[in-house]
Amino acid sequence: MSGILETLQGGGHLLGDGAMGTMLQDAGLTDGGAPELWNVDHPEKIEAILEAYADAGSNLITTCTFGGTRPRLEMHDLGDRVEELNRAGAAVARKVVDRHPGTYVLGDVGPSGDLMEPMGTLTPESAQELFAEQIRGLVAGGADAILIETMSDLQEVEAAVNAAKAEAPGLPILVTMSFDTNLRTMMGIKPGQAVEAVSAMGVSIVGANCGRGVDEMRTIAAEMVEARPEGVFLMTQSNAGLPKLVGDEFIYDGSPEVMAEWATDMRELGIDVIGACCGSTPAHIAAMRDIVKA
Repeated sequence: MSGILETLQGGGHLLGDGAMGTMLQDAGLTDGGAPELWNVDHPEKIEAILEAYADAGSNLITTCTFGGTRPRLEMHDLGDRVEELNRAGAAVARKVVDRHPGTYVLGDVGPSGDLMEPMGTLTPESAQELFAEQIRGLVAGGADAILIETMSDLQEVEAAVNAAKAEAPGLPILVTMSFDTNLRTMMGIKPGQAVEAVSAMGVSIVGANCGRGVDEMRTIAAEMVEARPEGVFLMTQSNAGLPKLVGDEFIYDGSPEVMAEWATDMRELGIDVIGACCGSTPAHIAAMRDIVKA
């Protein structure tokens, strides 16, 4: 059995990591380029970010592959390098995890960027193949689990889940959706509805990430807890507050102390996997560590 599921089934909690995008900007990614390319061109910088999260206490180390599907990479003329960049991303995370017992590589899969039929051109079959191509690379690089995150469309989730089952048999699948439109996803899905639908796909770790800050995530988490089927574990990764324009850049206003208070509320609600999202840093994760792992 996977150590991730073994820990949760034993009543333990797991601490996720935090933001990658804002950390990369601080490390010098300022040209709008593909973060995934840094897995090959600047692997030491990706490794340093992931190492900082592991040192802060994260059990789950997420690969720098959020935009690693072909449609997203084609925006940077990298569509022919899907498997290479995802494999490299998982391999960088693998190096970090191998130095930290009790940590695991989450192969990160974000939305494809295309819409499903009838609003877009993606079919269940074509979507599944897009995700399968990415997941093959993640598995080859050493992922311990597949994280399908920031989703809004249940059809796209199902395509990604089916791809993960086909390409990563035996690995845990974690799915989080983003409820940033009046406490619904962009496609109108409510938190409780998401938990029921995604768990029915055979996914045992379901939750929410990103969103509009810790206050809304508290409401989302409560709705997920209410709808949780037997045997399903819940996961929340909130943004560190809300972004505010300071000068010419956006700064997130959620301090490590704010995130620690939020993590306390998540534990009390019964959330099993607690991490952070946009705007967070290793300092935020360190502030949450003792609460999540208590």
